[in-house]
Amino acid sequence: MSEREKCVFVTVGTTSFDPLIELVSISTFCKLLEELGYTRLLLQIGRGQYEPEAFTKPGFRLEYFRFKDTIAEDIQNASLVISHAGAGSCLETLGAGKPLVVVINETLMNNHQLELANQLYKDGHLYYATCSNLRHLLKDMDISKLKTFPPGQPEKFAAFLDKVMGVS
Repeated sequence: MSEREKCVFVTVGTTSFDPLIELVSISTFCKLLEELGYTRLLLQIGRGQYEPEAFTKPGFRLEYFRFKDTIAEDIQNASLVISHAGAGSCLETLGAGKPLVVVINETLMNNHQLELANQLYKDGHLYYATCSNLRHLLKDMDISKLKTFPPGQPEKFAAFLDKVMGVS
């Protein structure tokens, strides 16, 4: 990645979240990202049925892949990460100190994703949205206001997850 490249990395983990991948890969969404100063959109599409069309044009490109052994480098190279609300994806992104927007999959039963995202939002670590309001959030959010997640404390994150999930 070049010094001037600003990348948005979108990850759905090992799941499928076609509504998110479809939304972020349409031309009007890519245009919004471009207007916000981003030059690259990299999608990790998981098991989804929808396969976007990769493209390169002056000043912007869209690329995607399904799976890799690790997405740590993609997260590290990103200027912004947009993720499903999987605990692993959230923890990895927050642990890397990257700005994070979590998109809630409203079709999941017993929406624990919302509980997790809401608590991390209240604690100032991320923003969250649904597919229907993601564009609005990206236009209005201030990533400089996000607080760094405390590093090296996986036991605290595990305890936090247990609390959110009602295990403890």
